[in-house]
Amino acid sequence: MGVVAMLEAALAAVAVAGGTAVVQAAGTDAWNGLRSRVARLLGRGNPALEQAELERLDRTATALRELEPAEADRVRIRQEASWQTRFEVLLESVSDTHERARLAEGLRALIDEQSTHTGGGSGVAGNVFNGPTAFQTGDNNRMDNHFGTGS
Repeated sequence: MGVVAMLEAALAAVAVAGGTAVVQAAGTDAWNGLRSRVARLLGRGNPALEQAELERLDRTATALRELEPAEADRVRIRQEASWQTRFEVLLESVSDTHERARLAEGLRALIDEQSTHTGGGSGVAGNVFNGPTAFQTGDNNRMDNHFGTGS
C-alpha cells in the first residue's frame, strides 16, 4: 500500500471514529463540550457555518434522545454515517496536506477527549490499515467480512 493510500485510510478511520464519537457523546455530560468543538472544527472560523453545525448537532441529539426502541440501531447508524460524511467532506475539502493533517489531528483530539469522558475508546486511534480494511466500534457487535473474489 502506498503512502497516499495509507494516508487516505487513516483519514477515513478518523472520520469514522468522529462520527461514532458524536453519537456516543449525545445525551452525556460530555455533549456540550464536544458539540462546541465539533462546530468550531467544521465551521473553520466562519460564525455562520459554526452556527449551522451547532443546529445540525442539536438535531442529532434530539433524534437520538427521541428513539423508539425498534428503530434505535438504525437511527444511531444513520447518525454516525452522517457525521462521518461531514468529517470526510471537511478533510477532503483541504488540498494543503499540512492543513489537512492539522484538521485530522484536531478531530483525533476531539475523539480522544470524548472517549475519556465516556470511559471508552474510539477503537481506531493510532492504527495503520494495510490492504482491505473493515472495522467497527461499540459493544455486542457482529461483523462478517469477505474480501477478494470468491468470498
